[in-house]
Amino acid sequence: MFRRRPLARAAVVGGAAYYGGKKHAESQAREADQQAQLDDLQAQQSQAPPPEAAAPAEDPMEKLKELGALHDQGILTDTEFEIQKQKILQAM
Repeated sequence: MFRRRPLARAAVVGGAAYYGGKKHAESQAREADQQAQLDDLQAQQSQAPPPEAAAPAEDPMEKLKELGALHDQGILTDTEFEIQKQKILQAM
């Protein structure tokens, strides 16, 4: 009868430690995946020509479409997209 409590306590402590370790391992794996994705995106951006190096389109609407495509592909960040869009709209 006296052994039940230490065994139950050990089971609870062990279970909690297992759960905590499992969650820690999952968060480390998730961070590693995010870092790998960021590294891939940076590699893609370094390989892609800068948006200014692209052949300029005469039509401002065409320029906006190309800019939107670059933004959708992830080549341009939101802030870069907004800056370039404002330049095109001011030139109109």
